[in-house]
Amino acid sequence: DNIHALFAPKTVAVIGASTAPGKVGHTVVANMLEAGYSGTLIPVNPKADEILGLPVTKSIDDLPEGLDLAVIVVPVGAVLPSMEALIKRKVRSVIIITAGFKEVGKEGYVLEQRLIELCTEHEIAMVGPNCLGLISTQDHNNASFAAGYPAEGSIAFFSQSGALCTAILDWALGENIGFSKFVSLGNKAVINEANMLEYLRTDPNTSVILGYIENVEHGADFIEQAAKVTQEKPVIMIK
Repeated sequence: DNIHALFAPKTVAVIGASTAPGKVGHTVVANMLEAGYSGTLIPVNPKADEILGLPVTKSIDDLPEGLDLAVIVVPVGAVLPSMEALIKRKVRSVIIITAGFKEVGKEGYVLEQRLIELCTEHEIAMVGPNCLGLISTQDHNNASFAAGYPAEGSIAFFSQSGALCTAILDWALGENIGFSKFVSLGNKAVINEANMLEYLRTDPNTSVILGYIENVEHGADFIEQAAKVTQEKPVIMIK
């Protein structure tokens, strides 16, 4: 259920939303609006009153309880306090776009492990950190800072590489290739390729699954899910 909240959220908060065009916190809000998202979209910024016509909430503590999705784009030092505050608001899923975790060394690794502990304890579905975000075309959800928005289609794509996500998306826009889901997994701290296979197996909008991975940390889970999903849908994986 909480993974479903990533893709089809009724309420979305952008933590670190920005008034400045070109900043990631501004692009995420703009992308959600341009995708035609019809749920409740809440920019969070202590210093702004409105962003792209939306009223701004000053603090995470002022958000409604039971938030479906929070997109976190604050500096790395503010990520953990933001997560702790979101837990008090009973958030169901999060996308952490912010970089500076295990990919940069020991200090970032320790911070990422704490995020994993929090998400595991509170059953929060988390994509990232260090990712581009995700898109669900049928839900008009573009919780990413991608430069383009694909057509609706039946192909689901997930990638550990944000650069490859950008390249595939650019190509798909030029060729008019549609997607059902488009996911940048980043560091795969919580949601990994096995989780994606499990979810997409039962997604009615997906008929083909594509994936790009650089490693498989939970091999047994991956093989188990791949064996199940390939009985129902074709899967193409590149490692």
